[in-house]
Amino acid sequence: MNNFKKVGLTALAGSLIASSAFAASMSVTGGADISLVNSSNADQGNGFSSGDSLNFSASGELDNGFVVTSKVEVDGGTYDDRSVVIAMPEMGTLTFQQSGSTAMGAVDDVTPTAWDSSWDVLGSSTTAPATGQALKATTIGGYGTNNEFSYSAPEMVEGLGVTVSYTPSGTARPDGTTSFALAYTGVEGLTVGYAEEDNGLSGTSKIDANTMYAKYAFGSFTVGVQSSEADGGNSNDDDEFSAHGITYQISDDLTIGYHASEYQFGDKTADQETKSVQAAYTMGGMTLKAQSVSMDNVGGSTASRDDVDGYKFSVSFAF
Repeated sequence: MNNFKKVGLTALAGSLIASSAFAASMSVTGGADISLVNSSNADQGNGFSSGDSLNFSASGELDNGFVVTSKVEVDGGTYDDRSVVIAMPEMGTLTFQQSGSTAMGAVDDVTPTAWDSSWDVLGSSTTAPATGQALKATTIGGYGTNNEFSYSAPEMVEGLGVTVSYTPSGTARPDGTTSFALAYTGVEGLTVGYAEEDNGLSGTSKIDANTMYAKYAFGSFTVGVQSSEADGGNSNDDDEFSAHGITYQISDDLTIGYHASEYQFGDKTADQETKSVQAAYTMGGMTLKAQSVSMDNVGGSTASRDDVDGYKFSVSFAF
């Protein structure tokens, strides 16, 4: 009798495991690229580099209709951007992400571009490319850390999208942070958005940030403008950022674009200004991209070494 029970339970467990595996769906996507970057006023040595990533996704539907998806990216041989996504019919989508953007960070610069934003190509915001050079400024906002929650609400008003993210407090972050982003697409071709967040600190270290933007697509053109500001307890925290961009889709495979941005520092007299022209051409799973960039007064510096020009080329493959 005991043996019969063991056999029966083993068969039942095997059946349940098989059913769970059958109910789930799995996919793997990936990409690889080879890039060349060169810029003035910096000895970068070999300007070639490569990147690769594999994105694993597994999802299954629960009895209550919820669809749970687990995602993980293997980037350069290490795990990156892990997340669990719970899609709830008519109740929105909840995401827990090991790394990623806050609600505002995801829209810190959404002005049109055929490739990267002009501020995102040359220089570095963490390590100066050459001795004595200033670190560049990027955008305002996006004060997120690892292990955040994000929620995308269902459409309550036609054309209105709402995303809210929460970053819990931590050792270097005494306060939890709630960030939100609104996007209205109720007019054909037009997207208007607004977002807010803070850095989760207190006292004079606290920084409040917001951004607003508008994009409009008509025919083969897409144009956009954006303005952001940060307000803190110190003068060096009172910064402003603005950007504008335009793209033109020449054909289904070829797009060209222009992007420019300006970063105004609360404690410096010079503004960082960037300009860029880009082009992207796609042939099946291969994409060729080229970009020319000019950056003046990098990091608010007026030194001639902090006026940088350069270019970037890339060939990428999707599979």
